[in-house]
Amino acid sequence: MKTKRCLLLEDVKKIASGCEAEALRENWAVSIVVVDDGGHAMWLQRLDGAPTSPQIAAGKARTAAIGRKPSNEDMINNGRVAALSMPGELTHLEGGEPIMVDNEVVGAGACRV
Repeated sequence: MKTKRCLLLEDVKKIASGCEAEALRENWAVSIVVVDDGGHAMWLQRLDGAPTSPQIAAGKARTAAIGRKPSNEDMINNGRVAALSMPGELTHLEGGEPIMVDNEVVGAGACRV
């Protein structure tokens, strides 16, 4: 049986802290979301002044985790508009990034300006 790596809350707090520090340094008002490898939210943080769009950040992160690659608009831009109605609250917009450990996706994160 294979041993599977997974994110722990301690890991997620470090990731979110780094995202928050970068956002504050750049004066970005964002929502920060980190999900596990199944796309389930482990962290959601909306910085002061962020637009009311944490769901978009969550969708980007979920898309990156489930798709095992960064989220983007390529499918839509290349004519696969049916992707807009895929189940699972996926968001085909650029910004979701998989979190990799030893070449395996253990989760994903996104922030939404």
